Amino acid sequence: MDSKTIKAMVGMGILTAIVVVLQAVASTIKIGPFSITLCLAPIIIGAALYGWKAGTWLGFVFGIMVLVTGDAAAFLAIHAPGTIITVLLKGCCAGLAASGVYKLLEKKGSLPAVITAGIACPVANTSVFLLGCLVFFLDTVKQWGAAAGYENVGAYFLFGFVGLNFVVELAINLVLSSAIVRILQMIRKPAPTT
Repeated sequence: MDSKTIKAMVGMGILTAIVVVLQAVASTIKIGPFSITLCLAPIIIGAALYGWKAGTWLGFVFGIMVLVTGDAAAFLAIHAPGTIITVLLKGCCAGLAASGVYKLLEKKGSLPAVITAGIACPVANTSVFLLGCLVFFLDTVKQWGAAAGYENVGAYFLFGFVGLNFVVELAINLVLSSAIVRILQMIRKPAPTT
């Protein structure tokens, strides 16, 4: 194995561990009915550094952690296969979206690529979650919305169900964008020769 492969393996191991720890911590922080997602930043970093396979893997690990920490318990009780599909798919798509957007824009510079990947990641995560809710849980979500005082399920989706979580996740990614760019630049900088 060459040193580049070893560095990538170590980097992915560290990022995987960070995703696990951040999601375990985040499962205790609720905004509305759901926990906040803190682990999108390492998914974006992995996607930018190591490509789409890394982004997808880190998103998959995030999905596994959502299932393991109990964040999806309410949905598992209603439709376990639909929950598993939705949770794993949303994580994988978040990583895949981040890597695709980053790759598409990296020639324009690290900052625009990371900012756009930082937007794409939570958009993909939330969009696939909402799609999964429409496919597997629409009747239940309608009942939850009615109980929360919403006459329209669409309004409940946007304002009562996922809206605030999405805004917080997006803000966290945008705030961390400059830090992510610095991390990428430090890692990619060639070692000085002596």
